[in-house]
Amino acid sequence: MTTTDPSVPSNDALQAERDRLTAAREALRRMREEVAGNELVLGDVVNDKVTNAALRRGRERRLAALAEVPGAPLFFGRLDFDPGTVFFDDDPGGAPAPDGSADADRVQIGRRHIHDRSGRPMVLDWRAPICVAYYRASPQDRMSVRVRRRYGFTTVTPGPDAEPEALLTAFEDEALTDAPPETGQGGGELLNAEIERPRTGPMRDIVATIQPEQDDLVRAPLGTTLCVQGAPGTGKTAVGLHRIAFLLYTERERLSRSGVAIIGPNRSFLSYIHDVLPALGEVDVHQTTVTELLTRDLPERSRPAAGWIGRVEEPAAARVKGRARMAEVLRRDLWSHLRTPEEAVMVRRGSRRWRLYPEDLRPLLDELAERGVAYGSGRELLSHRIAHAVLSLMEGEGEACDDRTHAQVRRDPAVRSAVTAMWPKADPIKLVLGLLTDPERLARAADGLLSPEEQAAVLLPGRPRGPRSARWSEEDLALIDEASALIGRPAGLGHIVVDEAQDLSPMQCRAVGRRCASGSLTVLGDIAQGTSPSAAANWSTLLEHLGKPTGHLRVLDRGYRVPAQIIDFAARLLPAIAPGLGAPVAVRRSPGSLRVTPAAGGLAAAVADACRTALEGEGSVGLIAADAGLAALRADLAAEGLPVPLLGEDGAGLDASRLVAVPASLAKGLEFDAVVVAEPAAVVDAEERGVNRLYVVLTRAVSTLHVVHERPLPEALRDAVTG
Repeated sequence: MTTTDPSVPSNDALQAERDRLTAAREALRRMREEVAGNELVLGDVVNDKVTNAALRRGRERRLAALAEVPGAPLFFGRLDFDPGTVFFDDDPGGAPAPDGSADADRVQIGRRHIHDRSGRPMVLDWRAPICVAYYRASPQDRMSVRVRRRYGFTTVTPGPDAEPEALLTAFEDEALTDAPPETGQGGGELLNAEIERPRTGPMRDIVATIQPEQDDLVRAPLGTTLCVQGAPGTGKTAVGLHRIAFLLYTERERLSRSGVAIIGPNRSFLSYIHDVLPALGEVDVHQTTVTELLTRDLPERSRPAAGWIGRVEEPAAARVKGRARMAEVLRRDLWSHLRTPEEAVMVRRGSRRWRLYPEDLRPLLDELAERGVAYGSGRELLSHRIAHAVLSLMEGEGEACDDRTHAQVRRDPAVRSAVTAMWPKADPIKLVLGLLTDPERLARAADGLLSPEEQAAVLLPGRPRGPRSARWSEEDLALIDEASALIGRPAGLGHIVVDEAQDLSPMQCRAVGRRCASGSLTVLGDIAQGTSPSAAANWSTLLEHLGKPTGHLRVLDRGYRVPAQIIDFAARLLPAIAPGLGAPVAVRRSPGSLRVTPAAGGLAAAVADACRTALEGEGSVGLIAADAGLAALRADLAAEGLPVPLLGEDGAGLDASRLVAVPASLAKGLEFDAVVVAEPAAVVDAEERGVNRLYVVLTRAVSTLHVVHERPLPEALRDAVTG
């Protein structure tokens, strides 16, 4: 229960808060103007184009970070501390009182820091240490907070060409000093209204509604690899995004050098989350998919005309290619290219000749091969070893040698020819192509690792003449990336967030982990939502493949937005798809949020009725159906007078229309206020892990779910309906 001030705010008090918001908006505008007005007078380095370009990029990033997000309030909360708790004479962070005087025991909290002309803070960034109390203070541990204030806003548009603005309409006080000690942290009506507020378009930040267990994860230190098992609607994606914002706040200098990336399951998902970090003032985070990550550094000359992904593997083949043992198959094949020297190396220096015989060269080759160096580095090291051996012969005969002599011997044609013969160059794409098109070569590399049936399954189809004519799969790209890493180490990042990580194969995990070997990870997912052939059965194994076996596993199982009726309905599938995984717990119940309708008069007509009913409410509406049947269903709906844009078609995004059709394979990670699911049985039948896919589909709604079906429902759901 929440202990709140039951009185309605007076007009004077409300106007004072609006004046504060207006002043903050004006201060932010002035801060932007100050940055924009800095013309970069560089003095002695005015002709240094590199320095000028770097400074301009920094200014552009700062301007983007200071941009006001249309319709988003500049502050959403306030903390009143015990007298004497906060001192802002030396420690910035206070906010002016409504009458304009300084109040050192009160702080205003928003999405970014805002200060007045004298540099005194007007709004504190939610990531500042003092703001932890806004999310975690409770009657049991007040953290010196007397009153927590939450604000209510509505979005207004002042004019036809104006940007939407946030109008402050109410505030609600939670007096922690008056609450009984046993009272838990609440939030009142304004918090609940913000959590349940209908949405349209892309995902919003949750900075105003972060719950204590979420805040604990958001503020985990950079050195911690965090794995979050999150049930649908628990905010795991938001936790990952807000953790990035927090880490960039606390470790900006370090992460600006090494970089940060978000890896999502597909482009539709990345479009959905795209606006969250910019709304929090962070504009320099790379957002990508696994496929894009693995192909970013591949040479364009090797790219097939139709793109890197030319086919989808059969589930059995995908599982074999995704297993970690494929790394050893590739390693064996690569290192089998080394050749024992059979001829002497003769280096001419003036009238003298210096020879290294095969028995002199073999120890040099063997020593490097046993050291575990990257294959590409080995060639360079071998040339150094050979040159050093030649110089030893020369010095033994009284020749004077120095670094220049060493470099000249290394470049000698005889040495270069010997290195090429003993340690041939390797190209990762050609290596994988050769391995997966030559059954005998594959059999040698996979001996004892893959059965004959598995070897046959992983061979590439057809007879590709080269990389451009091959039909690569997503699983093949992970093999190419492994081969690239064996030849040369990839560049690393300081932090990576991986969402829907449960669908990564072990080989894909290795690819991600290599890029974060010296950094940390935020791993987000739900074992029950695993739909790929190589989906993880548990997090501990997946963390091992990522190279982070000591990562901390945390569980989010409290859903704040999705009603219990919807969660409980979908959770009936859990015993079949994720035995032992606890069912999620919904915080709120909403009568009428779940409807199941048999389509007695035809599927299209029933779906059209369900969509029209959903559009009578507020917020976004998603029509989700099996991929193969969605085109025909959309045509039937158009005939019913209800055209429905397809997500991703002709650039259609989640903000293109209130109602959008979504293939079941692209629904993961998305949320809609209302969801209409057409023919669950078709979703189940469409793929090997179809029941898992149905669980994903049924948990995309945050307000209402309407299931329409002609065919019988899966038995677990049928029992729920009849019950």
